[in-house]
Amino acid sequence: MSKPVHVVVVGGTSGIGRHVAESFAGRGCDVVITGRTDDRAKSVAGEIGGRTRGLAVDLGEPEQIPAALADVQQVDRLVIAALERDHNTVRDYRPEAATRTLTMKLIGYTTVVHALSSRMSADAAAVLLGGLAMHRPYPGSTTVTTANGGISALVRTLVTELAPIRFNALHPSLVVDTPHWRTKVDICAATKARTPTKRLVTMQDCTDAVMFLLENPAINGVNLSIDGGELLV
Repeated sequence: MSKPVHVVVVGGTSGIGRHVAESFAGRGCDVVITGRTDDRAKSVAGEIGGRTRGLAVDLGEPEQIPAALADVQQVDRLVIAALERDHNTVRDYRPEAATRTLTMKLIGYTTVVHALSSRMSADAAAVLLGGLAMHRPYPGSTTVTTANGGISALVRTLVTELAPIRFNALHPSLVVDTPHWRTKVDICAATKARTPTKRLVTMQDCTDAVMFLLENPAINGVNLSIDGGELLV
């Protein structure tokens, strides 16, 4: 019997992160998911089932991340999907809201890798979640666009500093069946109309892309956009 794959999904209690965690759990992997609170993380881990357990990790408090992840002994696959949305513009800028989002996405993501790097084997791989807003800003996306651009740069330095561990990032367009977007009917319809495939990205699309980035040993330092060709029009 082959050894179980040890997976950590940071931000695995909802949305894309949960979908990825469910996929790994369905394959019989040892899965750790994190959420902002202990109760939430453990509750969702129970719902996912299999060999899944939950830990409380708040990326907005990066100094606490190493201790929060101290119980994780081995990491073969790491997915960092936690996010916090911030509607912010330059004209009506709210620095306090931007600080929380940028802390999570940039300092928090980096601190997670820092905390777990010594427990990642040479053939380990990680995927960081960004978003298409780095290429196509939308009204109020100032912070999100900045954060996702930072993720694309962070991947490059992780690849060079922590070789041979592989690091890639996924940048999806709006994901129609996530809790955030499924109620935004008008925006989804407009995006679908201008997308060449005439369909929107789904969580299954994202999970399939994450698995590709994690499992193909030749893929390293890639910022993969999935958008049905939206950026071409």
